Amino acid sequence: MSVLDDAKQKMQTTIEHLKTDLKGIRSGRANPAMLDGIEAEIYGAKVKLKNIANISAPEPRALVVTPFDPSNIPAVSKAIEKSNLGLQPVNDKTLIRITIPPMDSKLRQEMVKQTKKKGEESKVNIRNTRRDCNELIKKQKAAGDIPEDLMKKQEKQIQELTDKFCKEIEDVVVQKEKDILEV
Repeated sequence: MSVLDDAKQKMQTTIEHLKTDLKGIRSGRANPAMLDGIEAEIYGAKVKLKNIANISAPEPRALVVTPFDPSNIPAVSKAIEKSNLGLQPVNDKTLIRITIPPMDSKLRQEMVKQTKKKGEESKVNIRNTRRDCNELIKKQKAAGDIPEDLMKKQEKQIQELTDKFCKEIEDVVVQKEKDILEV
C-alpha cells in the first residue's frame, strides 16, 4: 500500500470515528444512536444495549427500548439511568419508554462545545497522520527509494488530503451544531 493510500484510509477512519462519536451527543431530537455507548450488566457481563434490545424513536421526543429478553428490563433501565445523558427511563413491563426532555440553551451550548471539541480532536488526528506520512516519505527519500521530485509531489498530495478531510470535519461539526441548536 502506498503512503498516500495509507494516509487516505487513516483520515477516512478518523472521519467515521467522529461521526460515530457525534451520534452520542444529544441533539434536539430523539435518536436511537444516543444510547449506543451505554452498556448494561447482563449475566455478569457488560453488553451494549443495541446487542440486547431493539431501540427506536417513534416520536421526535421519545425513545422506546424493547429488550429481546424481558427479564433484562431492570438491568437495561438501570444502565440508562446511570448514563450521563440525564434520561429517566419508565419501565412498562415489556419495554422501556424514555421521554427526551427539551434542552435549555445552557445545555445546548454545552453540547455544541462538546461537538467542537470532538471536531478539533479529529483535526489533530488528521494532522498527526499527515506528519507521520511526511516523515515516512522523507525516510524513503533519505534511503534513496524515491527521488526528490516524487517526495515533493507526495507531500503536496498529502497536504491536499489533509485540507479535504479537515474541511469535511468542519462540515460534519457544523451540521451537528445545527441539529443541536434546532428547537
